[in-house]
Amino acid sequence: MSSHLQVPSQRSSSSTDNLVKNVPGYTTPVFAGKDAQQARVDSEVASKGFIPAPLVHGEVSWFYSNLGIDDTYFANENPAVISDHIIALYAAKIQAYTKHDVNSLVIDLEKINENGTGATFIHTSPPGVTSTEGPGAACEARIDDLFLDTKTPYRLETYRSQGSVSATASQQLRCYFITKCSFPPLPAEESDDIRLYSDPVFLEKASENTLQLYQTAMRSVRARRYGPVLSHYQVEGTRQHRLVIAYDSHASGTRHFFSALSNLYHFYALYSSRKYVEQFSNGITIISLYLNPLPGSPGGAPPIEHSIYQVVKEASLLFCLPDNPFFLPKAPGTHAVQEATYAYCGWIFAQHFCNRLGPAYLSLRNVLDETDPMHAEVLNDIKRRFREETFTRESIAGIISSYPELIRLLYVNFAMIHYPTTEQGGAANMMPTLSYQRLQTVQPLSDEELYDKLRRTVPNKHELQVLESFLIFNKHVLKTNFYQPTKVALSFRLAPDFLPEVEYPKKPFGMFFVIGNEFRGFHIRFRDVARGGIRIVMSRNKENYSINQRQLFDENYGLASTQSLKNKDIPEGGAKGTILPSLGANPRSCFEKYVDSIVDLLIPGQSPGIKEKLVDLYGKPELLFFGPDEGTADMMDWAALHARDRGAETWWKSFTTGKSAETLGGVPHDKYGMTSLSIRQYVLGLYKQLGLRERDITKVQTGGPDGDLGSNEILLSSDKTVAVIDGSGVLADPAGLNREELIRLAKLRVPVSNFDKSKLSKDGYLVKVEEHDTRLPSGELVIDGTDFRNTAHLRFKADLFVPCGGRPEAVNISNMAALVDGEGKPHFKYIVEGANLFITQQARLYLEGRKVILFKDSSANKGGVTSSSLEVLAGLALSTQEYLDLMIFKDGKPSEFYQSYVRDVQEKITENAAAEFQCIWREHARLGGSKSRTLISDELSATLNNLQAELEGSDLFEDAPSREGVLRRAIPKTLVNKVGLDAVFQRLPEAYQRALFSSWVASHFVSRQLELRATDGDIYWLI
Repeated sequence: MSSHLQVPSQRSSSSTDNLVKNVPGYTTPVFAGKDAQQARVDSEVASKGFIPAPLVHGEVSWFYSNLGIDDTYFANENPAVISDHIIALYAAKIQAYTKHDVNSLVIDLEKINENGTGATFIHTSPPGVTSTEGPGAACEARIDDLFLDTKTPYRLETYRSQGSVSATASQQLRCYFITKCSFPPLPAEESDDIRLYSDPVFLEKASENTLQLYQTAMRSVRARRYGPVLSHYQVEGTRQHRLVIAYDSHASGTRHFFSALSNLYHFYALYSSRKYVEQFSNGITIISLYLNPLPGSPGGAPPIEHSIYQVVKEASLLFCLPDNPFFLPKAPGTHAVQEATYAYCGWIFAQHFCNRLGPAYLSLRNVLDETDPMHAEVLNDIKRRFREETFTRESIAGIISSYPELIRLLYVNFAMIHYPTTEQGGAANMMPTLSYQRLQTVQPLSDEELYDKLRRTVPNKHELQVLESFLIFNKHVLKTNFYQPTKVALSFRLAPDFLPEVEYPKKPFGMFFVIGNEFRGFHIRFRDVARGGIRIVMSRNKENYSINQRQLFDENYGLASTQSLKNKDIPEGGAKGTILPSLGANPRSCFEKYVDSIVDLLIPGQSPGIKEKLVDLYGKPELLFFGPDEGTADMMDWAALHARDRGAETWWKSFTTGKSAETLGGVPHDKYGMTSLSIRQYVLGLYKQLGLRERDITKVQTGGPDGDLGSNEILLSSDKTVAVIDGSGVLADPAGLNREELIRLAKLRVPVSNFDKSKLSKDGYLVKVEEHDTRLPSGELVIDGTDFRNTAHLRFKADLFVPCGGRPEAVNISNMAALVDGEGKPHFKYIVEGANLFITQQARLYLEGRKVILFKDSSANKGGVTSSSLEVLAGLALSTQEYLDLMIFKDGKPSEFYQSYVRDVQEKITENAAAEFQCIWREHARLGGSKSRTLISDELSATLNNLQAELEGSDLFEDAPSREGVLRRAIPKTLVNKVGLDAVFQRLPEAYQRALFSSWVASHFVSRQLELRATDGDIYWLI
């Protein structure tokens, strides 16, 4: 039943049928001891006495000769196990006879080897019956969980018996044989030879042509990406097709893919005669399916070519979402994979973007004064509560499941726009290639007809709003990889026009929405040329995950918005990405899928053999700049190299910042103290303006010596630090923490839990998060170390507070009063907010109203963004060879160019931070303290951003002498002197040049005008 395949030349992952000869692709060695084993089994069955003696020989002979089980089974099993299987089959036949229904015969056997070397599964399996309906229920899902989705590699062979279980019952048996792989040692150097990574049993059984076929598939995966690469072939003289799917299992992290594939081809009226799963020591997995049309298929059934085509097209969707609750077996009989995947994406979209704020909220907002910090925070809390309670994940899923026909219509509406065709965007050529079984009976509706259909079908406004969100989703997707044949997650470039102004007053320029099986993510930017970090939001438990899930987009929006304030004097606007892994998911795998799926939408679709041309309603090239953030600092190298491997020849060098200095020419913030240099300018500015000596200042710090900001704050300062709070616990000493010990930890980059407690005074203490019932020197009992750590920043008093780490909104309207004692005296005189969003806007204004001198994050914490901006500039301005020669370390040492460029970066950070500090300080003094420094900082950021946008849209850039003069000053001298201004102009994209020109003019103009200004009372007079 197998096919011997002639290996084709290199072809696309969605290759069409290739006719091949009808000879075996796998050989099954004949079991020479079969007759002798049968005799022993005869005796074994007879000795147990369950089957009447006259019937024993007939039952055993039928099992060995008529049932048509592959010899692999008999070679792998011992007589005792085989005899048990024969008795079990006999018992099942007896039970079916008593029911007077021979077709109710059921057998479901499994034997898992105690030493973990493999297993055998046997069950009755009518062709084409899904795993939820047949007697082998959940068998393949169990095989996935126990073997195929584990770190230990196994190979699998499964065959359908050629004969029936008896002369009267038509059922066939399906046998699964799982064996643990035994690989040779990995080769010293990477090789293309599949034999070096193969299990010897596979090499023994696979034909030469199958080896060559798998070799081609393996090369395709390694050369392209780790999404599934698919090929299918028709066997000559038959209706059988062979589908081969290869992917990198180490990188992909997909689960339950093997069992999900069965549900997929069953849905399209196909069944498999045999299947193989081969795993290789280089991490590649190859699945081979032999597919046939169901016997006795009705005349109206689609041709097998249509069904095979759908399986090929939809396998990558299944690879991305194998556990989709809207597809079989979780929702039997409802949706095809394309529709189910669309339903899942709409489900996630609705969770985040259903308009949850009704007229009651709008009325309340009109009553309250949003400029009042208290009122604004109350509105924010009410807004959050509405979002949590109005539409839950479960209620949205229930609505989707209640209206399957409407979901089909909504899907067709989506597909008519985004399905790639020969004439992009045209529907005429699309109908035959969409979900064949569905679209032949579904009449596409216009937007107006569809909306009217929703309105008339769904009487409940709550349910209608959920379904309307699907239509909103359809109308705002500008491009997607949904129909790309090779992908690892689903990505959508959205036009952000649908975001309600009442919730999101500042409209983003663009946003990406990414959905994977074990994560979801967003990327938001506020200008075309924009840069920001990618943050992984980890969850401690199910409750915390639920909270993070509800707040993910809002957190992303807030971080990107803050980033846009911080990026006011660099060419890149604000951007941010967030990734929320599911509980237990591998964050690295989530990040890699997130990046790969976004790259799908950034690279033109004409790369042969990688992807099909997608429908691009945006119509313009896009270039994103990613940076490190929480949980992704060590992943920037991979992202840059992956972009290069995907074909981003011109921009891979600038795709990510925070790359390793030695191997990829990055400029690490922690090593050169880039972010801390900016924060220190504010601290030093305070000391200078107020005439303070640093060694006399007491300080509290969040973010410990294991972090970038925390370690550099310790290394750069000489104050009297009385408390450090980090992820590991709380370290405090009113006499001042031993600075030598703090420096030791900072240089080692380890948390405060490693502090030598012998160097604490009698009143000092260290409380770790894992500790319980700890007694402090004061006598206070700390019941839970984690709870104590979470609120410790509210209990200490000092001159200076420098947050260098911690979760957003750690100080907010509900706890800000705790930073002021009963007499109205604040705990801190000065706050320099190093950590992003550590203090809410309302809390900042509250503290400043109590005479705290506070500098917010968007002003103080911008050294890192300046460094990253100039790292991007180097990547864009240098050719690949220049970049390799000048930015990559040689023998572990940086070039003179690199060292000079880093000094340029540090000087620029110091210059920008000092200039902004002076702007804010002077403006606050000029206004007599009537306006808070927080609002001055915001107005300065808004002014610079607005002026930069206005300049980008003007014709000032077209004046060549002005353009050259500005860019000569804006670009670091080291880069201009080495490359030359003309070469830089040729290499920098025009959009980037405009942004660079406008940001330099805006920042220097505003800074100069603020120096000269004497009487005007509002910054906005500048524009």
